[in-house]
Amino acid sequence: MKAEYINPFLESAKIVIEQVAQVRPATGTLGVKDVKFVENYIWIQIGLNGQLNGDIVLGLSEEVAIKMVSAMMGGFAISEMDEMGKSAISELGNMISGNASTMLFNQGVRVDITPPKVLHSAQSAGFETKKALTIPLIMDGIGELDIQVLIAS
Repeated sequence: MKAEYINPFLESAKIVIEQVAQVRPATGTLGVKDVKFVENYIWIQIGLNGQLNGDIVLGLSEEVAIKMVSAMMGGFAISEMDEMGKSAISELGNMISGNASTMLFNQGVRVDITPPKVLHSAQSAGFETKKALTIPLIMDGIGELDIQVLIAS
């Protein structure tokens, strides 16, 4: 697992979040941790195929997801993750992964990305616990979004 694989996703997430939520995220500490899928969390899973194979998983608590969707909708407050909210979170994942794949391409890394899957429960994720390279993005007034890279080395 190489740290440089996370950089395009980190940079892309910062750019996209700043554009859609008008918040400049701060970068937390890079680390390796067990990815455990817990309830009351929203997971955006993006598959990678090609020179890199694996998944990028963006994780955020349901509370943070609601705040993020509200910010994406220009401050229109939502109170629950309905279909519109899930669609907005999926689009966030789409924009982040699309930008990141362009960055990887520009670095000479050829990958195809799958459309993001929004998973709203630990059981639907279908992942067993595994180690991932993880970095949190801290968004003022919103909360944290974890970027987790699970790449088969």
